[in-house]
Amino acid sequence: MKLNFLLLITAIAMLAVSCQTKNKSTENLAPNVHKVTAEEVIQSSNYTYLRVTEDGKESWLAIAKQEVETGKIYYFEPNIEMTNFTSKELKRTFPAILFVSKFSATPILANVPASLSDVPKGKQPAIAKEGINVKPAEGGTSIAELYTNKDNYVGKSIKIKGEVVKYSPEIMGKNWVHLQDGTKNGADFDITVTTSDVVKVGDVVTFQGDVAAKKDFGAGYFYEVIVENGKLVP
Repeated sequence: MKLNFLLLITAIAMLAVSCQTKNKSTENLAPNVHKVTAEEVIQSSNYTYLRVTEDGKESWLAIAKQEVETGKIYYFEPNIEMTNFTSKELKRTFPAILFVSKFSATPILANVPASLSDVPKGKQPAIAKEGINVKPAEGGTSIAELYTNKDNYVGKSIKIKGEVVKYSPEIMGKNWVHLQDGTKNGADFDITVTTSDVVKVGDVVTFQGDVAAKKDFGAGYFYEVIVENGKLVP
């Protein structure tokens, strides 16, 4: 009887220690971190789409393209949720999907400084491309002029011509195009255009679009000046 009692007490103690260790790991997660299991992985040119489960609840994530294993546990912090988001490449509409910049196979813990590689980068500083010399379109505006007199252009539709130096498709339902024409106003030489049209890096294109200022899309994406709803002009 005494031996059985001691064995029972030992088993209970070991179970308690195991539960405390597991709970401690969970309690140390940073605020707003989700622990999920990857159930389905779909790769595209620029993104990895994931169907994940958390406490029996399913959701879809979009992350920068990377290798993800089904059945494995991952951790993430949500950034932006899009409803009725359509991926043209996949030819699929997601009723709701979370765009995620901080995604990890290891726990994202509270009060633990992240390594530089784990920090969401958000909007990166533009780099001027050498050798660009694009004249404004007829009736159009140069990038230098747009930045110099931005207050006069906000809310108006303009033509802007330049070389495509960066192209990011299907973010928040839009394609994001960075143009440079070789002109600048101080440190401003790169203009972002959002559009549904498709271009490629190196193209010299003209867009007709609406000028907006001080646009904050979250996750570090702030634009002092941006051209929205751009349409390619032949």
